[in-house]
Amino acid sequence: MQKSAVILVNLGTPDQPTAEAVRQYLRPFLWDKRVIEGGPFKRAFWWLVLNLIILQVRPGKVAKLYQSIWDQDSPMRKILNQQVAALQVALQSEFPGRSPDVFAAMTYGNPGLTPMLKQLKGDGYQRILVMPLYPQYSATSTAPVYDQVARFQLGQREVCDIRILKSYHDHPLYIEALAQSVQQHWAEHDAGEKLLMSFHGIPKEYADKGDPYPQQCRETAALLAAKLDLPESRFLATFQSRFGPAEWVKPYTDETLRTLAGEGTKSVDMLSPAFSADCLETLEEIAIQNKEEFVEAGGEQYRYIPALNSDPAHIRLLTALVREQASQWFESSRVSGADQ
Repeated sequence: MQKSAVILVNLGTPDQPTAEAVRQYLRPFLWDKRVIEGGPFKRAFWWLVLNLIILQVRPGKVAKLYQSIWDQDSPMRKILNQQVAALQVALQSEFPGRSPDVFAAMTYGNPGLTPMLKQLKGDGYQRILVMPLYPQYSATSTAPVYDQVARFQLGQREVCDIRILKSYHDHPLYIEALAQSVQQHWAEHDAGEKLLMSFHGIPKEYADKGDPYPQQCRETAALLAAKLDLPESRFLATFQSRFGPAEWVKPYTDETLRTLAGEGTKSVDMLSPAFSADCLETLEEIAIQNKEEFVEAGGEQYRYIPALNSDPAHIRLLTALVREQASQWFESSRVSGADQ
């Protein structure tokens, strides 16, 4: 019987909330050609900026932010491990006696995706479903997973049967899980005047070249608003986390918050649908920094709705994605095992 595995992949996180650990995490991330694009001259210039400025200055600042949210480990890694454990239980129920084994991996940082693939190959796993936990596809986030899998396969004489989940931005169970999280929040608090759905941004140049990410984000927002029966006046899709002087996809989250407060909006609910797990960006930038922006501009109530994390509705979605992507593997494993 062929052994099957599922790998849940998230972006990455440092091993410790220290400047050196942050530097080790940021270096491969910010040097990835998928993240910072450009020709030879731009890449050479970026190498100088990255190594002589950014990696000297930024890690200390980021480490202090990590220290404010660190609880024995990074929130992202802790949540990813919780998701792996919950999905394993769900798959054992879904495919009794023939369920795949579930593992965690990071594109950057530990546990790394490439070392995990090597480990699984060495342990005899022939079929591997790689599931990047990015609902909306982007060349800056999902594509690096494809790159690592391709480089791994190049080193194998007998390649593994590897499938990669590209995106699930419009999957009904994803939209349902998001809707349930918002409805639960509204049941515990009064609904804000506006629901902001803030997605991690990408440079406008990348979108102009054909990256489908912004459009998929807007489709997710529209589907969620429809599920919640919200009129257009009650919700907005925005983009956060600009980096550098170039123009990024708009509207910007921070500017939108200031505008809303200036126009008299007193309460907003904030959701970050592109994040499958809470992390530094959601817990610090979205939950804290953006709240300060809104309140300082005249707003009064700002509430962050947590990511789906290991919520049961999220695990049901992941279970369905495994079933849709690879259920034939488990059926054939059962038949092969019965024949032996």
